[in-house]
Amino acid sequence: MVLQTILLIAGVACLVVALLLVLSPRWVAAVPAYAGMALLHWSYTIDVKTMTFIFWGIATLITVGLFYLQPSGEPDGHRSSNLYVGFTAMAGGMLGILLAPRVMVLGVILGAAMGQLAYSRTPAGKWMLFPSTQFWRYFAAKCLPAIVAVSIVCIAVMGIVIE
Repeated sequence: MVLQTILLIAGVACLVVALLLVLSPRWVAAVPAYAGMALLHWSYTIDVKTMTFIFWGIATLITVGLFYLQPSGEPDGHRSSNLYVGFTAMAGGMLGILLAPRVMVLGVILGAAMGQLAYSRTPAGKWMLFPSTQFWRYFAAKCLPAIVAVSIVCIAVMGIVIE
């Protein structure tokens, strides 16, 4: 019982760290999110299927690779796009959980895309035009890691709410 409580607290702490890293990326946010999901599973708080672990583990490894392959910062030196993408991805995930848990990941993807689109309309993001290849490259480099981390956190939250 004590071990389960410790794992539960550590898992929730990892999920909170992951959300903070989505908003201010110093490292890959998907790694603590995946660790938090695993800790919550081992504490018997949520029940995660093996295929879910494998899928999101591979997605986490891909985001780690993206993190190390991409240049740091943005072309104009701003880092405010993380706030746009992070908050809208979280809002999309929570809205997806409320509407139908099966479309939660779609809510996260649409939220992150809307956040990037909103950022591209600000003076700091004017270098990124919507239908350009630059927009989609930026989406792959910055939004995909946020999508993976927020989706894993939403899976854990959904598991806590359902259990």
